[in-house]
Amino acid sequence: MTSPKDDAIEEIRALLDEYKHFLSGKARGTTEAYLRTVRQLIAWIAQLPGNAGQFQPQQLTKTAVELYLSHLEHEGLSLNHRARVKSTISNFAHFLIEEKALLQRNPTRGIDLPPAPLLAPRQLSEEQRSILCSLVEQEGDRRGAALFALGYWAGCRVSDVSWLEMAHAHVGPKVGWLHVGYKGSKWRDIDLLDEARAPLYAYLQATRDIRRTYVFMSQRSERLTEEGIHYWFRTLKAQATADQWALIEDLTFHDLRYDFAYRAREAGWSLEEVAHYLGLAIKKGALPTFW
Repeated sequence: MTSPKDDAIEEIRALLDEYKHFLSGKARGTTEAYLRTVRQLIAWIAQLPGNAGQFQPQQLTKTAVELYLSHLEHEGLSLNHRARVKSTISNFAHFLIEEKALLQRNPTRGIDLPPAPLLAPRQLSEEQRSILCSLVEQEGDRRGAALFALGYWAGCRVSDVSWLEMAHAHVGPKVGWLHVGYKGSKWRDIDLLDEARAPLYAYLQATRDIRRTYVFMSQRSERLTEEGIHYWFRTLKAQATADQWALIEDLTFHDLRYDFAYRAREAGWSLEEVAHYLGLAIKKGALPTFW
């Protein structure tokens, strides 16, 4: 005969198994990130006064969510992290409402987080660079490697990559250059470093029999959208270990471009060369304007 506590644990385990099935259409890393967030939420709510160390779906109230987000802020977790937690809680609540009929209302409704401040372009640490490069290598996906390379080794904007046309990608086994610049019509020709050319060439060779207008495709359309690229990058980061995640959770695809600019300067490029390569506005003696 099991105890009430053991029964409650089994009920939560079964509920999470069902939630995992509910998430089956998402990438493995995304599913794991959602489940990790929900487990942490459940454990926290169970320890609230009056809950006797156990979680019941009815305890997932708007007040509980507000308290949890405040707790995360007190723990020093970033606004971006809290926004992702809120999004995950909303998804979990949707499951409890639509699939299980255990909630009547989504507790995240009406909870507004402050807008994210505009941050200055950041230079990645050597450890952050190593983690991202390792994750790309471990993923073993040609398209992902090419996407990462164009951000990290060519400083391309997300829009540059998303709208890159086959007719504008001149990439061979030894040399390569691109005609890019979709955003604001800032078109420019850039020679590719080998670190950017090689993975892009490998991807193009692997997909050369596919007729398409754009270099990067998605399963849903002829072009991988900007949001699709951001989603890929979030999925890549979700493969990180807990220790690695703490170092890269706030990074975005944009940061690859900015870090490229810093590394180019360290390699001896002039401000004018960096600005021309990245398609940036620059005033004499000033730093490139990234925004």
